[in-house]
Amino acid sequence: MELTHHFSVPASVEAAWDAFNDLEMVAPCFPGAALTSYDGETFAGLVKVKLGPISMQYSGTGRFVERDVAAHRAVIEAKGKDKRGNGTASALVTAELVATGEAQTEVTVRTDLNVTGKPAQFGRGVMQDVSDKLLGQFASCLETKMSAQDGQAGEPVEVSVAQTAPASTSSAVGTPGTAADSSPTPTTATAGPTAAAIPTATTLSSPETLSSPEPSADIATSGGPAAASNQARSSGRHAEPASAAALDLGVTVLPILL
Repeated sequence: MELTHHFSVPASVEAAWDAFNDLEMVAPCFPGAALTSYDGETFAGLVKVKLGPISMQYSGTGRFVERDVAAHRAVIEAKGKDKRGNGTASALVTAELVATGEAQTEVTVRTDLNVTGKPAQFGRGVMQDVSDKLLGQFASCLETKMSAQDGQAGEPVEVSVAQTAPASTSSAVGTPGTAADSSPTPTTATAGPTAAAIPTATTLSSPETLSSPEPSADIATSGGPAAASNQARSSGRHAEPASAAALDLGVTVLPILL
């Protein structure tokens, strides 16, 4: 049966193309998928799917049949076998990326899917509906992942801490009579969320949850004893918003096995 899917990626076509060709990056985004090996051209993995009362766990391999960088078109062939003996699945996936804006890419995925065993009892309508939902989750995950990557690429933010201090000296704690001059020191803090890896591949086994810690920079300065003079403290935080980035083609092979 033939299945067609369309979705958009908030990134330039070049960034989206690079992401789709990096299966290690996008594989974790596909629900129930896990990439077990990848050498740049061929890959192996597991994918766990449930259709009604039937649960399947496919183990298989795949390869890039074609990669047209100029046209942003890739063709992937994948096949797998259910570990519980519920049948086999094979697919030929063609993904095409088209720029619809400076930072927007339309992705079209066409899949020629063949399944045997228990899953074969479901018609094209059911398979299309299930794959639509899975690919929708994949697209959302990929968007989040690319946005986080873009935030990481931001320039370090320089935070200057203003401090008011009198010209006179201040006594050091524990050493009376010793004068020490305090001068504000600019502090450099790098802000930007970091995205963890997620699950995606051709054949996958267990979904993984990504989490993005939000680093923050806290700056504080303190003066000497109040007997000499009063000093002001200031602390600053600055974080640059994350912007959209790109996606990966390898992940689209997963919905095929579904």
